[in-house]
Order: sequence, then C-alpha cells, then structure tokens
Amino acid sequence: MKQILLQPGKKIYFCSDQHFGAPTAAESRKREEKFIRWLDEIKSDAQVLFLMGDLFDFWHEWKHVIPKGYVRVLGKLAELKDSGIDLYMFVGNHDLWMKNYFEEEIGCQVFFEKQFFQINGKKFLLAHGDGLGPGDKGYKRMKKLFTNPAAQWAFKWLHPDIAMKVAIYLSTKNKMISGEEDKAFLGEDKEYLIIYSKEKLKSEEIDYFIYGHRHLPMVLDLEGKAQYINLGDWISYFTYGEFQDEFLLKEFEK
Repeated sequence: MKQILLQPGKKIYFCSDQHFGAPTAAESRKREEKFIRWLDEIKSDAQVLFLMGDLFDFWHEWKHVIPKGYVRVLGKLAELKDSGIDLYMFVGNHDLWMKNYFEEEIGCQVFFEKQFFQINGKKFLLAHGDGLGPGDKGYKRMKKLFTNPAAQWAFKWLHPDIAMKVAIYLSTKNKMISGEEDKAFLGEDKEYLIIYSKEKLKSEEIDYFIYGHRHLPMVLDLEGKAQYINLGDWISYFTYGEFQDEFLLKEFEK
C-alpha cells in the first residue's frame, strides 16, 4: 500500500472524466482551458494530484505516435510535475490504451487497476470504477476485447488517421463503449459502485472510496464506516475532490 504524509499547508486533489476531444475539438478546447485554469489555481498548495480516468475521450499510443491535440493540458501537467507535485493517473474505459508516454514524458505514474493508498493515516480505495461491482456485463465483455493483446496488436497496425476516425466514432456514438450513465441517482441498491464498496467494507477497513466513471458527483456515508465519493466530471459539473483533514467535493466555477 502506498503511503502519503501531507506536508503542512498542502492538499491532495482528485479529478476525473474530462473526456477531452469530445464532442468536437473546438468544444473540447473550451473545457481544456477551464481545466488549465483549475490546475493553475491548485498549483500553490497541491502536493499530489490524482487523475482518476478518462482524461481523454479516446487515447491510443503507437510506438512513435500519440493523438493530435491536448498540447496545453499535457504541458500544464508537465509543469506541475516539474514544480514538485506528484501525479498519479488511472486509466479509464476511454483511455485504456495508455502505455508509457505519460510516465516517460511527464513523470506521471499510471495505474491500470484499483489502488490502495494510506494518506495521513486514512485508508483510500481509488479506482476509475469501470467494471467494478455486479452488472454492466456488456461493458465487461467489451473491455475484455479491448484489452486483449491480439486485438491491441491488430489495432496498432491501422494507420493512425484511420484508427482515430473509427475510435472517435465508436467512443462518441456507442453508449456501451462510452460508458455514459444516466444523470439520475439510481439508489444505493442499484448503483454498482456503491454495492461494490459496501461488499468491500465487510472484509476490509476503508475510510474513503473514490471513483470516477459514474459522472454524477456525490458523497455518501456508508454504514457509518466510510465515505463513498463519485468525483463527477468536467463536462456538465466541473467538480473535483480536495483532501487535507477531511474530504471535500467542490465545483470549479471560473
């Protein structure tokens, strides 16, 4: 389990589901600019930044090629890392074809599975959230295909112009692939990630469950033992998490 001890006056920040690139490059640019303003604002007191998945609506790394665009976002993340802020990135269901670009070029540690962190004595379970819990069988089958080494090998041999065109179409048009969820809260007995978290609490002591993927921002107390947090997104809500002595879910309005 990774350990983090916060320095005096410092905070940990969490954000998820920016889906940059969607629905068009022009519309995405406006959200990218807002996200960069937020990164500038937190730079003074951030010790750690967790990017909890789906930073991009689609991402694929070839050996010598990455998707066009996102220069300002990538440059700002590199700037934060160079200033001494630790960056951790979780792969989401849209950007699951990450390889080593972020680690080699930016110094951002990338996780493909859920992780446990102990922060100031509190235990955190962190994950993008896709595929956890019961149900969602269609997506789970699709994820097996997308993460299959043979499928990834075949896809990388497509010319990037063709591959990106196909992938962006599927990402924006196919709900099963995109992972879009209804904005209405379904209830604790039907929300997959809440069910998953409650099951975890039966066998493990965890103080905070923090997820992306669901897009609907929420903080719930689970049986008086833990807090369940959905970070929301940077499409409709522009929400983020902040931890110092306690967890706060906030909205960036600038």
